[in-house]
Amino acid sequence: MKYLIIADIHSNLEALQAVLEDAQNYGGFGNVWCMGDVVGYGPDPSACIKLLKQLDPLCVSGNHDLAAVGKIDIADFNSDAARANRWTSGQLSDEDREFLLMLPEVIVEDDFTIVHGSPRMPAWEYIAYSFTAADNFKYLTTRYCLVGHTHVPCVFEEEEGMANEGYMSHGDMLALGDKRLIINPGGVGQPRDRDQRASYAIYDSDEHNIFNYRVPYDIAVTQDKMEQAGLPQFLISRLASGI
Repeated sequence: MKYLIIADIHSNLEALQAVLEDAQNYGGFGNVWCMGDVVGYGPDPSACIKLLKQLDPLCVSGNHDLAAVGKIDIADFNSDAARANRWTSGQLSDEDREFLLMLPEVIVEDDFTIVHGSPRMPAWEYIAYSFTAADNFKYLTTRYCLVGHTHVPCVFEEEEGMANEGYMSHGDMLALGDKRLIINPGGVGQPRDRDQRASYAIYDSDEHNIFNYRVPYDIAVTQDKMEQAGLPQFLISRLASGI
């Protein structure tokens, strides 16, 4: 079985559509695992929720999802993120809200723990450094953990109480063995590793490996929609630079 692994769609319909189409080039997928932040930042929250629901995913909530339905305060968001989240909240239908409200913060499936941020703080904590990953292995009850939140494709491998960090580029294959791993597929809708292409991964449970992939999408279309919606300029411009 092949699983599409995605995170941080952030209301970017063009990026999500590109990922779903591109995944067919690598044998397609049977199931979808999503590490949250379906909404926030981008111009198409309802359309992204609708498309994702059609895939019947295993999906956890991210901090932007929780904020959009009032489950957490946006006081800790930066000004652009808070402004975008307020706009997002106003775009959601009752069905959209119900979908986001029903998302769990943690899912355990087979040998994977699925969270947005970290095992220790599922909605909020960034695993961007090896020392944070090392601390989080203490909270992990499965062999592997899938996270999002940083928008950077990477993997952390547990090694004698420490964590070895590795960046994942397009086409890289990660063999799943006995060592515990924290794996981030990168961001679909707002990559932050200076590569503007949407990032995702495919897990093959038969071959026991994960491949990372990148795919370009029509950034200008997304940016035009954001301009029309009056979303913050920095959020618009960053899509083209991947920062």
